Amino acid sequence: MRTRPESILIAALAVFATLGVTALLLDRVGLGAHDPITLGPDPALVDPGLPFLEPTMQLGAPTVDPADAWFAASRPHCNPVEVDSWLNRSQPPRTELGTMNAAACYALAGRFDAARGWIDRLPAERRWEAAGVVFAAGHPAADAGDELAAGPLMELVVEYWPNHYMALYHAGAAAFERGDRDAAKRHLTRFLEEYAQEDGWRSNALAMLESMSG
Repeated sequence: MRTRPESILIAALAVFATLGVTALLLDRVGLGAHDPITLGPDPALVDPGLPFLEPTMQLGAPTVDPADAWFAASRPHCNPVEVDSWLNRSQPPRTELGTMNAAACYALAGRFDAARGWIDRLPAERRWEAAGVVFAAGHPAADAGDELAAGPLMELVVEYWPNHYMALYHAGAAAFERGDRDAAKRHLTRFLEEYAQEDGWRSNALAMLESMSG
């Protein structure tokens, strides 16, 4: 049985699944309306012998990666009713980016165990990047103000990219709205550790933490 937040997520993301395809193709790992993340993944998750992958990389015009073209076509079908049958009929390209986009499709459908399964197919040092792809696909719901709906997706992002500060913020705000004080405090405190800019995001996080301090 789905929890209420998961049901809300599915309903909200079904709407967003038909929007924002162009933005995703231009910046599959970036933050859309937010400033780009420049800190990269948690250093503990990255093998120092491997080349660092810039999380704000962008696709150059006019070339579009086939995996992104697949996701653009698949996004309207990334809902709980169609997602399994769609991926059976239309497999993503057998590349790492194809795997990341399949994970994003399942996350949009609210199928988080399936999304984890796709992410876990990747080498450990690439999974944080898959979390960035999932975030880019799902963050319009949070930006639209529906923190509760976006919460489970943001929890998934934080699971693989623990210092993704905007995912931490949205996961914390969602936990705050549903009354999960422990999770809200954990995520928002970590957000404040990662995000020092004095703006509305930080002010909101401080206000939520202060309201739970009593």
